[in-house]
Amino acid sequence: MVFNVKFITSIEKIDKSVWDNIAPNTNPFCQYDFLHALESSGSVGQGTGWFVQHLIIYQNNQVVGILPLYKKTHSYGEYVFDFAWANTYRQYGVSYYPKLVASIPFTPVTGARLMLKPEIEQSQVISLVCQSIQEHIKQYSMSSMHWLFLEKELSLALSEHKQIRRKSVQFQWFNREYKSFEHYLDHLHSRRRKRIKKERIAITEAGVTIKRIHGNNLSQDDLQFFYQCYQQTYLKRSGHQGYLTEAFFEQIYSDMRDNLMLVIAIKDNQAVASALFVFDENQLCGRYWGAMSAVNNLHFECCYYQGIEFCIEQNIAQFNPGTQGEHKILRGFEPVYCYSNHWLQEQAFHDAAERFIQQENIQIAEYKTNAEQLLPFKQA
Repeated sequence: MVFNVKFITSIEKIDKSVWDNIAPNTNPFCQYDFLHALESSGSVGQGTGWFVQHLIIYQNNQVVGILPLYKKTHSYGEYVFDFAWANTYRQYGVSYYPKLVASIPFTPVTGARLMLKPEIEQSQVISLVCQSIQEHIKQYSMSSMHWLFLEKELSLALSEHKQIRRKSVQFQWFNREYKSFEHYLDHLHSRRRKRIKKERIAITEAGVTIKRIHGNNLSQDDLQFFYQCYQQTYLKRSGHQGYLTEAFFEQIYSDMRDNLMLVIAIKDNQAVASALFVFDENQLCGRYWGAMSAVNNLHFECCYYQGIEFCIEQNIAQFNPGTQGEHKILRGFEPVYCYSNHWLQEQAFHDAAERFIQQENIQIAEYKTNAEQLLPFKQA
């Protein structure tokens, strides 16, 4: 079989029907509508440090594979941290940027990256893909290639092609056929169960009510309030108004409403906080949160407990609330591995990164083991 590849600088250079035919069962973040919204809204592109370089695989002039790919001029919005590597390059007077990243921007969610038609096996194209990327990096004077939040199978396969395999840890919740939130709490130690109940009661005692909205019940006014919260929180935390533009949220509201769930907190007849989730039949992802005023424990309620309840009600198997945050462990979010792979063009830097990752992976394994010991579940 003969395959060839092409790099494109806009998702609009491929038909939506072709993209969706390649990736019919991927999570919402890998769908054409989500990535198109990022581009058309200006959340990626000129002035953002994210430049589209999607790799398209052809066989007999037919598209058989897609890899979402971006040229980056910084390391923000990735959630697999390589700032120390960039600093090392700088110390040696070498430019780390631009680099190439196989990633969904601003979205630390494991999912499909190298998406192929069912009749094409990964082993048939992976060598070509790696070679083409390396040639692209050399041609356009980039430093390196980074594959982020990969499914385990692809990560292992890439490690056979000199793409260094790196591990990190997230905390995720798993629905073990719970019948209700109370049923879930019954599986926790009494001390932790009482603590969570106390946190939820405190919300009610503060005069806050919660509403959960999804699909066609979600209105533009709801989304507008959420965006105000999103901007406010980023301003307080980072001094900017967030990576994602208002136009981005408006477009996914228009094109992906069935995949959106919004939590809104109301106090004294005024909305005070909100959290926006993206979901499908397999997974709920909590990505965006903001508050206009502080209420104790409100973040836990909106971002974690409402998500757990929604998964139980909708029979969704898994809830990914976002990256980092050891406080999630005591609320029943379990440590899981996330995988990335890396190739650095300069051999000396590549070898140094490999040694660093080998040591780091040992530390990550210890961290995961220690986190597992803190989980609040009763013994089986």
